[in-house]
Amino acid sequence: MGPEDLDLILKDLPIKKDPRVLVGLETSDDAGVYQLSDEVALIQTADFFTPIVDDPYTFGQIAVANALSDVYAMGGKPLTALNLVAFPIKTLSPSILKEILRGGLSKMEEAGVALVGGHTIEDPEVKYGLAVTGVTHPNKILTNAKAQPGDQLVLTKPLGTGIIATALKAGMASEEAVTRIVESMITLNRKASEWMQVFGAHACTDITGFSFIGHALEMAIASQVGMLIESKNTPLFPEALEYAKLGLVTGGGHSNRQFFSCRVDAGTNLSPLLMDVLYDPQTSGGLLISLPSNKAQSLVETLKTQAQVGAWIVGQVVEGPAGKIQMI
Repeated sequence: MGPEDLDLILKDLPIKKDPRVLVGLETSDDAGVYQLSDEVALIQTADFFTPIVDDPYTFGQIAVANALSDVYAMGGKPLTALNLVAFPIKTLSPSILKEILRGGLSKMEEAGVALVGGHTIEDPEVKYGLAVTGVTHPNKILTNAKAQPGDQLVLTKPLGTGIIATALKAGMASEEAVTRIVESMITLNRKASEWMQVFGAHACTDITGFSFIGHALEMAIASQVGMLIESKNTPLFPEALEYAKLGLVTGGGHSNRQFFSCRVDAGTNLSPLLMDVLYDPQTSGGLLISLPSNKAQSLVETLKTQAQVGAWIVGQVVEGPAGKIQMI
C-alpha cells in the first residue's frame, strides 16, 4: 500500500478527537501517544511484514527490531509486545515458525521488552511483527513535527536495504551485501534514541517503507519547514547503486518516487541511481534526527565512539519552502 492509498482511506473516516491523545493521525508520525497521567504517556504502534531474508530466525530478529523502532523514534522505552503472526501451517513446517518466534524473542530480550501474548492466523503467506506498547513522559515526547530552522539532520543507518533485498530474491546479491544489510536491520535503534535525547533532539522519525525522502518529507510537512539534503553525505550500502543500475528497484520505490517527487527539487546533476536509493523502501532503517546545529557533530561522534552506532550529518532544516526538500 502506497502513501496515496493510505491518505485516501483515512481521509473521511469519522475519527473523534480525544484530548488525551497527544500524538495521533494528523502528522503521519511513527506511533500514537496517549496520556495516562501527568507523568506517564503510552506509546503504541504495530508493524508486521513478509520475510525479507531466507533465514527464519534472522527474519524474526529483523521484524522485531523494525517494530520496536517506532517507539524509539518517539523518544520512548518499549515495555511490552504482542506477536502478530500469519503462517501457512498446512504447507510449512512448524519448526520454521518456531525459529521466527525464537529470533523475535532474542531481540525482545535485548531490548528489555516483555512478550505478553499475541495472535496467529493461518495464511498462505508468512507474516510476522509486533504490536508494541512503550512509555515516556508527556513533556519528553519526540515527534516528527518540531524540526526547527537551523537544525542539522543526522541519519543513523545507511540506505538501500530494499534494493539489496530485491537482489537477494533474484539470486544476484553478494554474500557481503546481504551480511551488511542484515547486521543493520537487526540493530536496535535504542542507543541512538537514548543519546539523541541527551543531546536535545527537537524531532525524530525512523526510515522505513516510505523511504528516506518520504519520511524526511513527512517531518518537513509536519514541522512546516524546508530541508536541504546533502546527497554526497547521505550514507548508502556499497552495493545499492550497483544493483539499482541492474534495475533491481522495488515497486514501492517507484510508488514513493511517484508520490513524493512533486515536493523534491533534485536538480539535473544528481544521479538517477542515487535517487532510486533515496526513494527505496527501508526495513528496520535508522533514525532521522533533527537537533541544534551546535550539537549535531557531538551526537555523531558519541554514537560512533561510545555506542558503536553509525551516524552521519545529511543536511539541515531551513525556513522554506515549507514541506519541500532541496537536494544538493
